[in-house]
Amino acid sequence: MAAFRRSSRSARVLVPAAVAVVLLAGCAQGSGGAASAAGPTSRAGETPAAAPPSSGASVTVTPTPSGPAAPGTLLVTDFGSETVTFVDPSRGSTGSVKVGTAPYGLVVGKDGRAWVATAEGVAVVDTATRERLALVPYRTDTGPVTTGEYRGGGMGIALSPDGRRVYVGVNVPGGNGTLEVVDTSSLRVTDAVEVGRRPFDVDVSRDGSEVYATNHDSFDVTVVASDTLRTRRVEVAPYGTEGGLGSWLKPHYAAVRPSDGKLLLPFEGERLAVVDPRTGRTTIEPMTADTHQHGVTVTADGTLFAVGTGPIDPDEDHGPSLTVRTPAGAERVYPLEGPHESVAVSRDGRTAYVTGGFTRDGYWDGLTVVDLASGDTHRLAAGSRPLGIAVL
Repeated sequence: MAAFRRSSRSARVLVPAAVAVVLLAGCAQGSGGAASAAGPTSRAGETPAAAPPSSGASVTVTPTPSGPAAPGTLLVTDFGSETVTFVDPSRGSTGSVKVGTAPYGLVVGKDGRAWVATAEGVAVVDTATRERLALVPYRTDTGPVTTGEYRGGGMGIALSPDGRRVYVGVNVPGGNGTLEVVDTSSLRVTDAVEVGRRPFDVDVSRDGSEVYATNHDSFDVTVVASDTLRTRRVEVAPYGTEGGLGSWLKPHYAAVRPSDGKLLLPFEGERLAVVDPRTGRTTIEPMTADTHQHGVTVTADGTLFAVGTGPIDPDEDHGPSLTVRTPAGAERVYPLEGPHESVAVSRDGRTAYVTGGFTRDGYWDGLTVVDLASGDTHRLAAGSRPLGIAVL
């Protein structure tokens, strides 16, 4: 294993404590709506069932689709708006569907329905007809609906392997979040359990027995048993927790490694935290991009894709990039222009799509298409601050 580069990050990237209290949380000062005070978080069994989902849709498509989206069409969440946008990788946007305020993560089931975490609830979109079927309200009280990095409401979202449940991480500004469970048949929230602060990402084990909420502001992953909703906290802090809410060095997104079910969480293009959710043990492997990292995905063969958003310190760190890491640990780093947030990979594994929405300031309205063989990249206008992404 390669030696780790000595890093002074823990000494130079932490926001002073007094400033951290003002900022509340995150990678840096937020963009968009400020965090709002919220009432107490509800837990499973403590509140009545959620209100019935609302229906209706607002669809704008140009040109009008003649049928289901072609295989390989992309779907992105427009964090800067209230829509999801369909994207043809060769020519750009082909239409949008209104889903709810500041949509964040999304997941698409085998039946073609997309589940979108918005500030208002989980939107259900039929990707064939391009219409919103429902908006399932959260059980958790997240305060007034706002926009921006610290807004309350859904963030990470995942689908159970059997397609019967959707799990969404709900941010509660100023406090711990919840993991809510949506029944995909009744379109209602059936359970909610407390997790950590600002659940950026949600993942599910391959057998569906566990759900993992990656909590940015509490330096941890909450492991949730899907049958009992019992929780375990696993701290993931390869640089320590000094600086608290003002630290840059917190987990963002995770991927479940297909070979053994361990969680892969990249940090700063320097360290890959490999977390065994069964034991809570974390091992660290070196990375090479040397840049602040956010979104990740992993392909069936275990190849990891990690988005580098840009330098913390431009004098010492590298710029935005996409790291492609083989199961053996070999890495290829593709330089990118400007900030990015999330990544998806084409069905044939030849192309990566990296969204430009970015959680912080400095976002742009499009995505970068990366030819993984040649390294060629080009930008594609798509949506409004596109954040989450899926390949249909």
